[in-house]
Amino acid sequence: MSTTDKASAEAPHDAPESAESADSASAEAAASAEASAEASAEASAEAAAGAQLSTAPLEDAPGGPVGIGVLGWARWFWRQLTSMRVALILLFMLSLASIPGSLIPQNQVDLMKVAAWKKEHASWVGAAEKLQLFDVYSSVWFSAIYLLLFISLIGCILPRSWQFVGQLTGRPPAAPKLLNRMPAYTTWRTDSSPDEVLATAHGLLRRRRFRTEAGAGSGSGAGSVSAEKGYLREAGNLIFHVALIVMLIAFAWGQYFKSEGGKLVLRGKGFSNTLTQYDDFKSGGLFDPADLPPFSFTLDKFDATFERTGPQKGTPRDFKAYVTFTNGAHGKPEKREIQVNHPMEVDGSKVYLLGHGYAPVISVTDSTGKVIYKDAVPMLPQDGNLTSTGAIKVTDGYKDKDGKTTQLGFAAMFVPTFAGAGQGTMFSQFPELDFPALALNAWHGSLGVDSGLPQNVYQLDTSKMEQFKTEDGQPLAKRMLPGESMELPGGQGTVKFEGIERWATFSITHQPGSGLALAGAVAAIAGLAGSLFIQRRRIWVRAVRGEDGVTVVEMAGLGRSESAKIPEELAVLAGALHEQTPTAAPAPPVADDGPEPAEAEEVEGERA
Repeated sequence: MSTTDKASAEAPHDAPESAESADSASAEAAASAEASAEASAEASAEAAAGAQLSTAPLEDAPGGPVGIGVLGWARWFWRQLTSMRVALILLFMLSLASIPGSLIPQNQVDLMKVAAWKKEHASWVGAAEKLQLFDVYSSVWFSAIYLLLFISLIGCILPRSWQFVGQLTGRPPAAPKLLNRMPAYTTWRTDSSPDEVLATAHGLLRRRRFRTEAGAGSGSGAGSVSAEKGYLREAGNLIFHVALIVMLIAFAWGQYFKSEGGKLVLRGKGFSNTLTQYDDFKSGGLFDPADLPPFSFTLDKFDATFERTGPQKGTPRDFKAYVTFTNGAHGKPEKREIQVNHPMEVDGSKVYLLGHGYAPVISVTDSTGKVIYKDAVPMLPQDGNLTSTGAIKVTDGYKDKDGKTTQLGFAAMFVPTFAGAGQGTMFSQFPELDFPALALNAWHGSLGVDSGLPQNVYQLDTSKMEQFKTEDGQPLAKRMLPGESMELPGGQGTVKFEGIERWATFSITHQPGSGLALAGAVAAIAGLAGSLFIQRRRIWVRAVRGEDGVTVVEMAGLGRSESAKIPEELAVLAGALHEQTPTAAPAPPVADDGPEPAEAEEVEGERA
């Protein structure tokens, strides 16, 4: 018989076995499908248990605009603008946009530096002006980024706030069917009834500031308690974003309405808070000079102490300015002190002490002996020992030997403690007036002060001037001590070093919104800390009476992210609940008494 025939002949005998195998396979497939369905249901239950555990709003689905025409594009653009991703991009763009304002001089800060930059970079001036690089913080493009960031943050906050309100009014979800699938889980058996266990758990969780919800089970005597905690996490997120908006408002408020100016005041001289009294002044775009608070002060005395010995010799120890302050035109004079980092506050403005220096008192007489100039001339410090340079400018009243009106200029160097004799130079070796000396170079001609262009008061423009010469043709220069004089060649006059005064520089600032900015910064830090360290989590407790009458207690915990704190917290809660519902004692073993005595005797008789 061939193999084919054998297979054909054996086939009828194998048919029942094959049918049985097919039935078995079908049963296994059905069981597998049922298990898959059950697993899918369990996964769905677990997903439902963790649903909305994250308080962040759902992200929009990827893709283009939904809708037709302009309305669809507008909705799509609004969703993109108010997304957290775009807000972070705009914040990064704002930080980049502020870089040119730090590299290029600004009109609102220093016009002289702007003019110097334009002179040095003449080929870039046209492009820089078109791009508004000299007014970065008030430019169109910087303002556009700022406003878009402002709108984006508001658009982020509004839907999150609405969702957060809904979560605050919601209740914790019911316990899933299989608690043992949760990341943190524990169970035990107790003699307490399910109602007692659930009541105890409910009170325990409420005392731990959990929001609780009791849920009835599907079986007789079955039930559960759901609890949730950590809502302040999203509150921290919202506080952080609101604080950013507050800081942006404070920044804009301060930039538009701020004012800041500097003033150098000689000892014995005064200052009145009006625009014309400032040496330099800058303000915001919406600032009104009429808003300057009316006050004045006079510098009565300035004290400075320095370290005399040791490796820190010459280091300043204390600066203090004593002033007579008057608030308003008819205010009563008051004695006040201003120190570094301790400003004088007046109606929202602050008067800071910035620096100090020396002002040699110089007198100039003409060829007739008439004093045409006498004043204390502030010198600009160049180092820590107050080696100082400056310029003395005599603009009016002087006539040369021919009777022609001209101007005088003296390049000056002053040292409070002279050193460097015989070395071809002079410098100060201590900032106190131990051995003061003044060196002058004399010039005559035009100082350039009538050109209308701003000029540095500490520098001498000699482009239109000629230096005085001695009889041997050398430039006229002399180093003097207090009380000494320098004669101009040809009997054209005398310059005398009369004495020394002190000066102090003050900064008067009015920065509205600074308190609001500080409050926003503190709130932002607090909100960020809350969003980072507070975790949203849920706890479930289920109590079911078993067939033997003993209650089975199950506890499970779930957090927004994997964290070791969830099992730790569950262990603490389970321990507290276990103390009040302890584990049931094990049931006694069932005794095996064996056969009746009569039967035993009968068996023994048969064996015998």
